[in-house]
Amino acid sequence: MTNILDIIKADYAKFPEAQTYSIYSEDVYFKDPVYNFRGIKQYQKMIGFITFWFKNLKLDLHDIARTDNLITANWTMSWDAPFPWKPRISVTGWSDLTLGNFADQADQSGDRELIISHIDYWKCSKLDVIKQHFVFKGHD
Repeated sequence: MTNILDIIKADYAKFPEAQTYSIYSEDVYFKDPVYNFRGIKQYQKMIGFITFWFKNLKLDLHDIARTDNLITANWTMSWDAPFPWKPRISVTGWSDLTLGNFADQADQSGDRELIISHIDYWKCSKLDVIKQHFVFKGHD
């Protein structure tokens, strides 16, 4: 059985492509400074939105650790905003992923862990992120 930390590390490395949605509960709670919702379908829609609008997206995982049922991942996400001047936006933050145990119908040997809550925190304000959109690159 693959360790959930290994799955999360692999997902961060290829984010937002080919995410492993099976590690999330059906009614996962998600919150960040922009979004707040419940449900894996909404989570998939948010990833679709990011994939469509955020170009040259990169998610750098700085570290990840687990204590009991809480996984904390520190990261920096950066992308090119969809404006003619293509400002490079960068947000550093962390995610708290809470795990819950669920009966595994396919594996009668025990429960399987799923992420029941995914809360992202930014180390900057929403205004700081908005300001990055208005830094114009000079002409060469």
